[in-house]
Order: sequence, then C-alpha cells, then structure tokens
Amino acid sequence: MQTKTTKLVLAISAALAMAPALADTQLIHAGELLAVPGKKPLEEQTVVVVDGRISEIVDGYQSAGEYNADSVIDLKDSFVMPGLMDMHVHLQGELSPDNDSRSLRWSGELVQMYGYHNAMTTLMAGFTTVRDAGSMNQQTYAVRDAINKGWIDGPRIIAAGGVGITGGHNDVSGTKHEFMELMTDESVCDGPYDCRRATRNGIKYGADFIKITSTGGVLTDRATGTGKQMEDDELVEVVRAAHSMGRKVASHAHQEDGIIAALKAGVDSIEHGTYAGPAAIKEFKRTGAYLVPTLLAGATVGEMAKMGGILTPAQAAKAIEVSTAMQGNFEKAHKAGVKVAYGTDTAVSKHGLNAREAELMNNAGMSEMDILVSATVNAADLIDMSDSLGTIEAGKHADIIATRISPLDDIKALQNVGFVMKSGKVMKE
Repeated sequence: MQTKTTKLVLAISAALAMAPALADTQLIHAGELLAVPGKKPLEEQTVVVVDGRISEIVDGYQSAGEYNADSVIDLKDSFVMPGLMDMHVHLQGELSPDNDSRSLRWSGELVQMYGYHNAMTTLMAGFTTVRDAGSMNQQTYAVRDAINKGWIDGPRIIAAGGVGITGGHNDVSGTKHEFMELMTDESVCDGPYDCRRATRNGIKYGADFIKITSTGGVLTDRATGTGKQMEDDELVEVVRAAHSMGRKVASHAHQEDGIIAALKAGVDSIEHGTYAGPAAIKEFKRTGAYLVPTLLAGATVGEMAKMGGILTPAQAAKAIEVSTAMQGNFEKAHKAGVKVAYGTDTAVSKHGLNAREAELMNNAGMSEMDILVSATVNAADLIDMSDSLGTIEAGKHADIIATRISPLDDIKALQNVGFVMKSGKVMKE
C-alpha cells in the first residue's frame, strides 16, 4: 500500500512533470549594437535572449534580476551585430596539391567528417549560416539535418543539389575515363527534359536549392573556356521545375552570355558574375536576382596560377583571365544598383578565411555598411529566411557575433570575430 507520504511525493512529481520548463534567459550587454544592418548602430543596449531567440532589445545595461536571467554576457567593449552568412561555400573541399590523392583515398564517411570540421571552422569565424553550393549530397544533408535537430553544433546549412550538362563545369574532369564513368553523377543531364528530371531528382533526395552551371568554370580540368555551355531550353526547364517545387536556383556563371541566359531563364542568383557588363546588369535589375561575387575565389586562383604547383595548365590559363576581370566588373555592378549577397566560394580558399571577401569588396568600392547588409539582411532574403535571420530583432534566432573594433570603421575587423552565438548557444567567447 502507498503511504500518505508516498502519495504526496507522487502527486508533486506529477505536477512538476506537467509544469512548463523555465525559460533559459540570457542578457547581452552590447557597447555598440548594429541590430539592423543598414541603420545606425545603437549604444549601451541589452539584448534579451529567451530559449535561443531574441525576446527584446532594451536601452541601457539591464540587470539579471529584473529578467530572472540565467546569465549575463558582457560585450560592453565590443561591436555586436547579427551572425554573418556566406552564400557560397563548399564545405567538403579545399584546393590543395593532394586533391587527386584525397579523391582516391578518402571514403565518403571521411569526407563527411572533413566537411563537418570545416563547418565548425567557418562557425568560429563568425559565419552562423552558410549556403553549401555543391558537395557530396547525402553527407552534406546528414550534417545539415543533425545540426538542425540539435544533435551536433554547427552553422545553419542551406544545401544544394547540383545540375549540370555532360562535360560541363558540374561534371567530373581531369582523370582517366574509367574513373570518370564511375564518378559521373545522376545530376548530369542533356536536353531540357533530362535536365528537368535531374532537377526533380535533386529535390527528391534533399536539396534546399538547385545549383546549375550555365558557363564553364576555372577548376574544370578541360580547356573548354568560361563561356556559355547550357542551352536556353535546359536552363528554362531547370528553373521551371525547381520553382514549381518551391526551390530557388543559383547559377555559376562567368561570361556575360551565360549570365544573361541564366537571368532570362529566371534564376534567383548568379554566382561569380565575372564578366557582367551593361547588358547583364540591365537583366539583373529587371529580374531582381542577386549577385554572389566570390571575389576571394578569383583572387585565390589568380595567386595560385602565378605560384604554380596546384593548378593544371588548363586551369591556370582560365584563372589568370578570371582573376583580373572579377573585381572591376563587381564594382560596376554594385554601383549600378545590382543586389549583392555575400559569398566567397570557400574551398577554393581556406575555410575560416571567409571574412577576407569583405576586404576585397571594400577595395572594389563597396561601403562597410553595404558589405554588412550583403552578409546579413540580403543573404537572409536570398534564402527566404528574413523572418528569422539577418537582424537582431524580437522573434528571430539569436545568431549574434561581436568584434572589438567596429567593422564600420575597419572592415578587416571581421577577420577577428571574438564572440559567436548561434541560436542562443555561445560557441566562441
């Protein structure tokens, strides 16, 4: 029989089990707060974070007792802003002389772990959200999903499914034919209806967006140039299939003919946009598509081509040409009013150096504030997450970073992020 004491204990335990858990509340004391990039920073603010989301922003440094806060984070001597977002990375790779050896020796599982390692390096650099524009799909999707479920830490990953034509930039190159036959993916297509199939197939298996290659690319180990490669009807069918299933389309594109064709087909962003001239700029503004400039990739391959030892002759010739054109045309596009979302093509460069892109954008004439907008507000818009990311406002994820020096005074401050919070969890302090 149960005693009165036992019954009382059981009743209390049941009541406690049914009671809602106390909210985890954190206060951030921000000396200078850029809550909404594009607007003037505020001084001496308190950001209230409840269960991983921003609850409110209050003038002055509020006390823990007033909010029953579990912790107070002192950033009174820092510049505080939303987490940065990189819209073009490849988490599973990094250009080096041993790339061929890795492709032969590393298992898919090991590549997945390397990708996760790079994801954490990127997060520690202050990038709380990334768009992976092409990696081994299922390995990337698994890491993405594990982060979203809270099983592991990492940046928020928006992952691509790739679609490209036979022999194009998305296809395997630079090795013997038996290996190319083995490594050719189902995403390779020819003709409009086959490319429609490849697009739907990518979405079926987990793609958040579709990445196409409307032109040739620098790192394709074939002397096939950087001009238009996908046909108009192929581009149209990819975009139509993706949009009808709620997915955006990003197009790698260097030469202007491929940029224009992709924009006319309705893509949502152009990656690189190296040779964007007046006609392409006009099409950008007509469609409202974003340019993701990846100046860091252009600078990196240009340096590699001059050093030798990493790029093949076919790659080096294209790298020199692209690296000299990219920055000047970006400056023209930005000044003409083309929308810009921050992206680096990291994997060409080393992971964790993503903030160097900001320095190159600044050198090309983009203001510090516009750069911060491109890496927060615009990036959130590109991935359709403006309701939860991009600014420090009530209801949004508490993705927050801090630097000692204001990047509005010196954009290179982004290369030394000292504090990183992702969804309310302090990752770096």
